[in-house]
Amino acid sequence: MQTIDVVMITKNSEFMLERSIESIYANVPVENLIIIDSSSSDQTLNIINKLKKKYEKIKVLNLEGSRAIAREKGISLVRTEWFMFIDSDIILSQNWFKVAEKQIKDDIGAIWGVNIDVVPGVRNKRFVRLQHFVANYCFSIRGGTHDTLIRYETVKDIKIPNHLQMYEDSFIINWIKKKGYKAIVGKGLYCLHYKSSANWNKEKGLSHAINEVRCGLVYSHAYRFALFYPFFMFFWFLQFSLQFKNNIL
Repeated sequence: MQTIDVVMITKNSEFMLERSIESIYANVPVENLIIIDSSSSDQTLNIINKLKKKYEKIKVLNLEGSRAIAREKGISLVRTEWFMFIDSDIILSQNWFKVAEKQIKDDIGAIWGVNIDVVPGVRNKRFVRLQHFVANYCFSIRGGTHDTLIRYETVKDIKIPNHLQMYEDSFIINWIKKKGYKAIVGKGLYCLHYKSSANWNKEKGLSHAINEVRCGLVYSHAYRFALFYPFFMFFWFLQFSLQFKNNIL
């Protein structure tokens, strides 16, 4: 089994960081874990330093700027034929890389695992299936890098517009496709996406909505993705309501 570099972007990621990194080492043959941190002020760096004692070859670079700048810098540090982008708040499905490796072909440039957002207390199978459907379709429109295996050759010369705080993942996937490679949703691959309760408030919701419109519609012209805005508004309202209820109780 080949080893691969893994690139992770962090900023105040203490909520799920340790579990995410443990998940990476349990399910991916890591050559180097490359962490691009944007001046975290919480326990993120302490958690990383703790895990450095357990795992070898964890590299950390502090870099200010957008997610586009961070991803491009991460790519520049990759030294393996394939590498992964993995978010700092997800848990990988079991044997993620073993399952993905069997799906590598000469015309494949990227393999993505379905992103399933975890809603505390909600286990309705129909809702989970709906999430799965929406995630699959959204990837076909705009791509994603929650848990994505990428052929380095396809992105080694990429130049991502610096202003993209969101939709930089869309730019990466489209870049790969323009190189003549396919970006596919992997069979049997997924990650569980946990968001901190700090993300579910009016201020964060408004900020996310503004970035979504600016980066998604104005900069990236992902107009078809706007069709799913009602679903995301419902999802945000569900999370916000549960958070509000928990705070009251």
